Amino acid sequence: MGNGWLEWPLVIFTVFGQCVVGAFIVMSCALLTQSGNQQQRQRVLWAMLGLWILMGLGFIASVIHLGSPLRAFNSLNRVGSSALSNEIASGSLFFAAGGFWWLLSVLNKLPAAASRLWMSVTMVLGVVFVWMMARVYNSIDTVPTWHSGWTTAHFFLTALIGGPLLGGFLLRFAGFRFRSPLTLPAISCAAVVLSVIAVLLQSSELATIQTSLHQASALVPDYGAIMSWRVVLLIAALAIWFIPLLKGKEPGVAMLCVALLFVVVGELLGRGLFYGLHMTVGLL
Repeated sequence: MGNGWLEWPLVIFTVFGQCVVGAFIVMSCALLTQSGNQQQRQRVLWAMLGLWILMGLGFIASVIHLGSPLRAFNSLNRVGSSALSNEIASGSLFFAAGGFWWLLSVLNKLPAAASRLWMSVTMVLGVVFVWMMARVYNSIDTVPTWHSGWTTAHFFLTALIGGPLLGGFLLRFAGFRFRSPLTLPAISCAAVVLSVIAVLLQSSELATIQTSLHQASALVPDYGAIMSWRVVLLIAALAIWFIPLLKGKEPGVAMLCVALLFVVVGELLGRGLFYGLHMTVGLL
């Protein structure tokens, strides 16, 4: 029993990966709808470097979990038949496609039409990556606490909660002016509400999941308290983001950085609980 922190590399990999996917979609949409200001575009592109740094840190954490880089390569041996292989392959493809697109775009080596197409394909690859991450866990029928649609919901909701804020922070850092500044926080707010509803519904189900050895609700004794702290952090982040906008001002970079930190910590707490709920039917 515990809060899942022994799986901290996977906690970091999944949360960072999902937030990066969400942020990449946000920033790509900003670039696709942007007017012909080349200097602004270059600033946004350079700000995107933050996404690839976070994605790199996520993959480093994943390799730490596997034990060695060789095992990471071996995990690709069963692409198409293994959920883990599909996750690593889809994540690597998203990382590589996005990274090469970014590099060529920064160097101004891509025609506009090719850049838009490549960007759109990379956004789709990001969604596939999040889906494959969820499949690693919800396809394991011997772990009833993971073998559920709630796993998929929580993974995509992390992308919808953290992605807009991460993307909004980097766009604000690049000096990007939003035409509809309330859109991104509204998306994150809706995702937080849906996440809270999902947690409440899933919590009621945990009481019904048990084996001869374990009861799911007893796996993480502090589940309620930790999840409450997660929700508090998310609400605080939304308040930091929303309040200046409601007053007709854009939040500063420092304020958005604090809000982003709250969201990341909150989602890390939630993901730690997810791994803490691991239980295997019929085994200790």
